[in-house]
Amino acid sequence: MAENPETTACAELKFLADLSQPLVYVPSKGGGDQTEHQGNFRTHSVEVHDARRALPATDLDREGFVLLAQPSAVGDFYDDDALHDTYHGELIALIKATTGAQRVEVFDDTRRSASIATQRERGIREPANIVHNDYTAASGPRRLRDFFADAPEQAETLRQRRFAIINAWRPINGPVYDQPLVLCDASTIADGDLVAMERRAEERVGELQVALFNPEQRWYYYPRMRPEEVLLFKTYDSAEDGRARFTPHSSFADPTAPQAAPARESLESRCLVFF
Repeated sequence: MAENPETTACAELKFLADLSQPLVYVPSKGGGDQTEHQGNFRTHSVEVHDARRALPATDLDREGFVLLAQPSAVGDFYDDDALHDTYHGELIALIKATTGAQRVEVFDDTRRSASIATQRERGIREPANIVHNDYTAASGPRRLRDFFADAPEQAETLRQRRFAIINAWRPINGPVYDQPLVLCDASTIADGDLVAMERRAEERVGELQVALFNPEQRWYYYPRMRPEEVLLFKTYDSAEDGRARFTPHSSFADPTAPQAAPARESLESRCLVFF
């Protein structure tokens, strides 16, 4: 049966074009500056599907992402103390219940806004506008070692069993009408679609992945996500048994968004998840 046209949108997504140039990703610091992407990139028009209708049941180990209802007790997501004292505990409980993990450590909170005025006022970053995945097969374990830099023996012990890095993404100031998160179904990623790229930040030099366009890739988004919802997606998994390991994602200008829609504001919290 053909999909209802109302369940799809056309997204202009920025992909890696080829390997003709060195690849370096220089993240923005926040406050109105912009992330720099060094390399040869090309924009493709991609059909994105409304996952609420087209893909109502997903799995972190299959598609790489799952949407969950999770109202939070936090009233102000710009309050660092509230994140540390309340929100992280909520996320840890949610991820344990969803994945069966034995231990979860939240190691990063990144706030973003599509409004330059809000970026400057809050000192936060812009929505990511390139198709990427946060970690590679090499940088995932490196992030684990960095987190446990003061306890290398513990890091080595934890590396002996499966672990993952999961991103928890949530709107923080009303529904998201424009610049929503768009994700690739991890099961539609072919060998060779993802390419390692140096991530050169002031505090750390790491590695992420950018994506080559492949028409076999299938893309999804959740229209009008609300602050009572959280989207979990997997950016690394140490298991190499066929389950989803990486979930490419980006944002896009939604052509169906109301003209006067408020700018997106969101929070992403990265978590080390141990099984």
